Amino acid sequence: MLLLLAGLALWFSAHLFKRVAPEARARLGDKKAPPRVALALLAGVILMVIGFRVSDFIPVWEPPQALRYVNNLLVLVAIFLMSPAPAKGALLNKMRHPQLTGFALWAGAHLLVNGDLHSIVLFGGLLTWALTEMIVINRAEPDWAGREKGSVAKDAIFAIASVALFGAIGVIHGLVGPSVF
Repeated sequence: MLLLLAGLALWFSAHLFKRVAPEARARLGDKKAPPRVALALLAGVILMVIGFRVSDFIPVWEPPQALRYVNNLLVLVAIFLMSPAPAKGALLNKMRHPQLTGFALWAGAHLLVNGDLHSIVLFGGLLTWALTEMIVINRAEPDWAGREKGSVAKDAIFAIASVALFGAIGVIHGLVGPSVF
C-alpha cells in the first residue's frame, strides 16, 4: 500500500507543482520543467500500478453486480469527455474542465464496482486529485469565457470514436484484469 500512496503523492505533486509553487516552477524554466514533470508523472503511474498489484486484497464492501452496467455507461461518457469533442464540437464547448470531469467520472465509476481497500485508495485518490485540480485551476484563473463553438457533426464523430475506443479498452481490460463486459 505504501507504493500506491507514494505514486498518488507523486501524481498529485507533479500535477499541482505549476500552480502551488509557481516561483519554483518558473526557476526551472520552460525547457527543464516539462521533462521533469513528465518523469515524475511516469514514476507516479509506475508506483501506483506496482503498489496496486502488490497490495493485499482487503474487502471493504461488496458492490452489486448491476453497478457494472452503471460503471460501463459512466466510463463511456468519461471517454467522450476526454476526447477532443469539447474543444471541437458544439455540445460541450462551454464546459471548462471536460478532461478533468471525464477523469473524475472514470475514477468515480471505478469506485462503484471495486469494494476493496486498495481500489478505494487508488480510485478515491485519483478522484480527489481531479476535483482538487479543478478547484486550483478555477482559483488561479477565475476568468474563463469558454471555447469557440464547433459543429454537432464533430460531436457525432467523437461519440462514435468514443464507443469504438470503449470497446477496445474493454477488450484490453479483460486481457489484463477483470472483464468489463
